[in-house]
Amino acid sequence: MAWFLNHYTCDRCARRWSDEWSCTCDDDCPHCGARHMCPDTSEELTTVIQAEGTDFVVLWSPETAEHDPDYRELGRFKTFQQASEFIAIS
Repeated sequence: MAWFLNHYTCDRCARRWSDEWSCTCDDDCPHCGARHMCPDTSEELTTVIQAEGTDFVVLWSPETAEHDPDYRELGRFKTFQQASEFIAIS
């Protein structure tokens, strides 16, 4: 399933927050309760690279993910470049 880190700014109180969702959906302001705020920007997090010790691990959020990304490991690489190239051809 696609996974996103959405960044919001409240139209009422101007406070900012971020939240992860399976889509780029509206959210309610956790500060003042204003409803249906659209994300200002969103970062795609379906496939990510995470440093783990001396390796770079490619993680992917499967279609079965619902309330969290439930990442699965797709591969381990010695360099960030190798991990990035793996994602580019996948």
